[in-house]
Amino acid sequence: MASVSTTKMSSKGQVVIPENIRKSLRLKAGTQFIVVGDKDVVILKSITPPSIDEFDELIAKAREDGEKSGLTKADIAEAVKKVRNKK
Repeated sequence: MASVSTTKMSSKGQVVIPENIRKSLRLKAGTQFIVVGDKDVVILKSITPPSIDEFDELIAKAREDGEKSGLTKADIAEAVKKVRNKK
């Protein structure tokens, strides 16, 4: 069963994750979270960057999908140029 604890938010909007939950989830200082809020629910989801091997697999898959769709380097360069000009 999941651990359940209570906590409070500080005047600066900071929330302390109780020690028992930090330990059970192996959360360390500097852990990053995605924060989702909907009505009266707030969800914290810890995120971790992919390993180098996972990143290499993601890049290889993106290249494969790009080639299958007919996307060219010129298409990518044009898309980047458009986005940069919007700033």
